Amino acid sequence: MLGSVGYLLSPPAFDPPRLSESLQSLPAQPAAEYRPVAHNGAITSQDVSVPVEGTALTATIRAPRTPGRHPAMVFVQGSGSGARGDFTTQSTWLAKAGVVTLTYDKRSIGYDFRHRDFGLLADDALRMIRVLRQRADVDPLRTGLWGVSEGSWVVPIAAASSDDVGFSVLVSSPNVSPVRQVAWALNEQLERLHAPLGVRELLTKAMGGVGFDFLRYDGVPDLRRMHQPVLALYGTMDPSIPFVESMHTLTSALDAGNNPDYTIRFLGGADHAMRVNGGAYTRGYLETLANWVLGLPATAHPRPGTQIAGATPVQRYEASDIPQAPWYAHSAILGLALTLTAVGYVAAPVTEMVVRLRGRGPLSSAGSEMWPVIRRRLRRIAWTGVALLASVLAFITLIVLFSVNQAGAWPAVLSGWLIVRVLALLMLVQEVAAVAAVVAAYREGWQPGRWQRYTMAAVLGGNALLLVTAAYYGLFGIPW
Repeated sequence: MLGSVGYLLSPPAFDPPRLSESLQSLPAQPAAEYRPVAHNGAITSQDVSVPVEGTALTATIRAPRTPGRHPAMVFVQGSGSGARGDFTTQSTWLAKAGVVTLTYDKRSIGYDFRHRDFGLLADDALRMIRVLRQRADVDPLRTGLWGVSEGSWVVPIAAASSDDVGFSVLVSSPNVSPVRQVAWALNEQLERLHAPLGVRELLTKAMGGVGFDFLRYDGVPDLRRMHQPVLALYGTMDPSIPFVESMHTLTSALDAGNNPDYTIRFLGGADHAMRVNGGAYTRGYLETLANWVLGLPATAHPRPGTQIAGATPVQRYEASDIPQAPWYAHSAILGLALTLTAVGYVAAPVTEMVVRLRGRGPLSSAGSEMWPVIRRRLRRIAWTGVALLASVLAFITLIVLFSVNQAGAWPAVLSGWLIVRVLALLMLVQEVAAVAAVVAAYREGWQPGRWQRYTMAAVLGGNALLLVTAAYYGLFGIPW
């Protein structure tokens, strides 16, 4: 019955189709693009404070000691805290190769897990561009932005709004909405872990109820307005973005904006950070980046037939939108339901404590021997409900950690899912048994006190609410 209720309450299922448009083969990347680059020159390093809206950000500028004007590049972070130290290796390597680089600490004011203003982040990047353009050793016409992952939503906003951006480098650029990117990555990870369908149902319904506005962000309009040269780098082993779709979206947007100056390269074996299994950078990444930047403006125009080149990527599924949850499954409603359940669970001990403090003695006069039995059942229900909530939270955390670190194995997923499902069924059995015990007690003439009636209604009602919530998230559903 609860399985049917969950089915009726649920939004449309998340079932991404197979990608119909694939890349069968690509021309090889021209060897000149990843030829060795001398990167042993002397450099200077300087920390500066850059005023931005609402705060000031610390930045590190690394510059070659060689005379003259050099190309320059600002590193724009992906999601998370984004400390400038995350880019020390790349920025130092490029500086020694002849590129002035700037890395900066990402803002924490105006940016958090729930609220992300990509336009505000783009303004920060433009402030950094202006700092570089004021330097005597920087060529202002060859000063650009490098953005990775989430930064690839930020860079096009900045580039589309200011001519100060001379070029753009997009690394692991999703070019689909954040929610589609996360859903695609999650589906790929669950496929790798051979997770049951119910696991995907639980996680996608949870995501569908999250009300973060930035999750539905569409970056295509800004991509169409970019007129600067663009270098986009993708890894064929990137588990986090739908790289084939992302590439098609990027090229379609640039073509629609009449910008032919783009170069797309797929690097074999590279992950989301352009590394091999989280270790060293993949072969040719830094060389490709340095040769392209140092060679501007000539490198902005790749030879005909080589705009898209490199290792052949394979993307199995489309990046599909997660259906938005109905109003009764939004995060605020879920929070209210869990709060009411928690209130119900603590009703029994609080009620008993209040009655004893008032010195009223026995909680009922007729059939008082019934209460200890029912009270034990109510306590078991509460502890099982708490265990279920804890197990679901731990299970989701486990899947997220597996996805972020590309780790884990299917036995851990199956074991966690088994624990969650067993606890849900145990909670259901305990609810039915407790209700049956109360009904039987009433038939035998039990006359509960007012506080006992309140306790039973709170615990059983709160648990019933949790059961319906569990049914919505598929914990009683079939298939497994």
